[in-house]
Amino acid sequence: MDRRAFITMLSGSIFAAPLAVEAQQTGKVWRIGYLASGPSLDPRLQKALEDGLRELGYVPGRQYSIEYRFSPGGVETLRQLAAELVQLPVDLIIADTNPAVAAARQATVAIPIIMAVPANPVGAGFVQNLARPGGNVTGLTADPAPETIMGSNSRF
Repeated sequence: MDRRAFITMLSGSIFAAPLAVEAQQTGKVWRIGYLASGPSLDPRLQKALEDGLRELGYVPGRQYSIEYRFSPGGVETLRQLAAELVQLPVDLIIADTNPAVAAARQATVAIPIIMAVPANPVGAGFVQNLARPGGNVTGLTADPAPETIMGSNSRF
């Protein structure tokens, strides 16, 4: 399994585990928004996400549905798609890159946002720090910049 597939599967685990008890008790179908800053999602990544949810006991259509939105058109298109996901409404947004995370953050402060592969989320202002992100954004990073690890006020 490549790194992105692993990260995507792990993202599924991060947001899905806390929802397991409530999803089983209420019968609610959780609506997940997936906001991507490219023209499509690699089928291997989509399969990894859906397989990860399945391994946690989630059945598509019965306990969750995923609303995929792709933006080959740049930042403005991402903003429009993020607003569309909020209007549906979705219960959670997975955002794949910094522009997608920024668009999702601009669209909502109430819906949880999971970052899949952002670069330097602390420096970008998405989270306060990795240990305690604060706000409605959390997730993974594959690019721990020095200020992310040591704090933005640290001296080397």
